[in-house]
Parts: sequence; structure tokens; C-alpha cells
Amino acid sequence: MGTRILYIDPICSDEDIGLFASEFNQIVDSITTVDVVSIGNKPGPLHLEYNCYEVMVMPDIVRIVKQAEAAGYDAAIIGCFYDPALRACREISSKMSIVAPAEASLHIATTLGECVSIIVGRQKWIPEIKENVHKYGFSHKLASIKPLEMGVLDFQQDHQQTMNRIRAAAREAIERDGADIIVLGCTAELGFYRQLQDELGVPVIDVSLASVKYAEFLVNIKKNMSWSHSKKVGYQSPPEHEQKAFRLFP
Repeated sequence: MGTRILYIDPICSDEDIGLFASEFNQIVDSITTVDVVSIGNKPGPLHLEYNCYEVMVMPDIVRIVKQAEAAGYDAAIIGCFYDPALRACREISSKMSIVAPAEASLHIATTLGECVSIIVGRQKWIPEIKENVHKYGFSHKLASIKPLEMGVLDFQQDHQQTMNRIRAAAREAIERDGADIIVLGCTAELGFYRQLQDELGVPVIDVSLASVKYAEFLVNIKKNMSWSHSKKVGYQSPPEHEQKAFRLFP
């Protein structure tokens, strides 16, 4: 039986759906289907660089996850490196595996190496990313977080300029900070890992691709060993009668 994954690009635009779908189709197993959606072409954030933007799209993310479970998906991915609404989505889902890029890529990176450097767009992003690294238990593995002073919408505009900036930051992270793993800390840094990895000689983690492969892994162990998100404590789902009484998902 095949695996169905929904990748949610949590912005108010469908512009990048084709780019993500093309990249995902190259790396998934033959039995896996990945569908990509945004939260809709409507007024709202086109990136989540600011925490207030992140909060604004969280209700849509939770709603789409709820709909995805009803549609029979095996996993859903929240496609932003801030991992917005990850805990909430694990609460509201009773069957699916819920994945987000930072958590997924950090688990993979810290398995493959000793010291991780994360390449991010702007200095503004660093506090929340640091919080997540600490929350996930990987602070002791963090070599550095290197800002490029580029916004989310800049990464795919001039690929050569983006590549040059990432390359310089990654080399500095390896040579000065002691990193032996590079994490490209934005989903918009999609596709740059291949050339960089060959040049740098260390694993370079594309967080969007990492989240897809991590989702495949979680679905696989659920199907074969029945290991899934525990509903005993933190990911306990709200009672169905309250969801109905509060009209959370009309």
C-alpha cells in the first residue's frame, strides 16, 4: 500500500508549489506520493520571517492538517523552518505522522555528524531558531547559526548570488566554527545542497527534502511497528465533544 504525504507551504500563494513538487518527486520512494498545497491564494503573508506572520497562518495550518487526515493522508509536513504549530497539529491529528523541517533536519544532521551549523536568511531569524534547537535537545551539537542577510523571497531570485553567499557562510562555519554538518535553515534554500555538498565535503541538509524523507520514515515505522505520536501526555488530542461544541472545524 502506497504512502500519501501532504506538504503544506504555509504562505498565501501557490507560486512555489511546482518547484517543491518537482524536487520531491526526485527523492521519494516509488510507492510515495507527495502533494503540495499552500494555505491559499488570498491576502496574507508571503513568508513567515516575522513571528506575527507565523501566528496569523497557524489556524490555516491546523485546519489543513485536519482536512488532510480526513482525506486519508499518512503524513503532513509543515513547510517552514520555524516549525509553526507543530505541537498543535500533532494534538489535532489522531492518525497521521506530523513533521516539520527544523525538527526533522536536526535529527538527521546530528545523526550524521558532531557539530551542526545552520545557514539562515537574516539575523532576525536566529532567536526563534535557537529556541527550537534548544527545545529539540540539540544545543550541545550547535556550532553556529550564520545569517546571509537575505530574505525568504530572495533565495530563488538569483541562484548564483544565493549559492555564493551560502558557500562563503558554510566554509566559515566549517573552518572557523568546527561544523561538520551544514543545515540550510530555510525551506526556500531548496535545491542548493547538491553542488555545495560536493564542494564542501560534508553533508549539506536541505530541510524541505529532509522533512519529506523523515515523513516517509515515520510512516514506515508506523505501518510496520505501530510506532506513532504518543497520545498519553503532550500530544493528547482535545476531546471530540469539545471540538464539536467549540465549532473548531465546521
